[in-house]
Amino acid sequence: MKKIVIIISVLMFAVGCKKELVPKPERLVERDKMIDIMYDLSLLEAIKYQNPMSLDSSDTNPTRFILKKYKVDSLQFVKSNMYYAANYNDYKDMFDEISARIEKNKKKVDSLIKIEEKKKKSLEKNGKAVKKDTIKKPKEELIKVKPVSPKIEMKQSN
Repeated sequence: MKKIVIIISVLMFAVGCKKELVPKPERLVERDKMIDIMYDLSLLEAIKYQNPMSLDSSDTNPTRFILKKYKVDSLQFVKSNMYYAANYNDYKDMFDEISARIEKNKKKVDSLIKIEEKKKKSLEKNGKAVKKDTIKKPKEELIKVKPVSPKIEMKQSN
């Protein structure tokens, strides 16, 4: 019986003295700021997925821009991310917050799109012409060039 009590107490001591997997970094990014950064990076990834050429055409590095926006350097971000990721439940809660925020903003955008579509339809029903965006027109329609035929002038000799 004494051995069982000793084994149980040793196990409780071992479990109770749980060591952190990743030590807390010196300049830990606070949780709320980290969520904001991860939200912006998620949007950035969505943009890259939907339209890969949209970010390739710019000269700036979008990830670096986001980190600069929050005044965080890349090493500080990586260390903070590793620290938060070491605790699965808290990290999952952070991503759940980000997902909820994305869903909320998606609903706002969808409602704005529906409002714009209703305005456009009502204008069309009332007979008012809706101006089409000239940027979306093909280049040939924007620039109408008549083909130039070369004129050959011949001098008549007398």
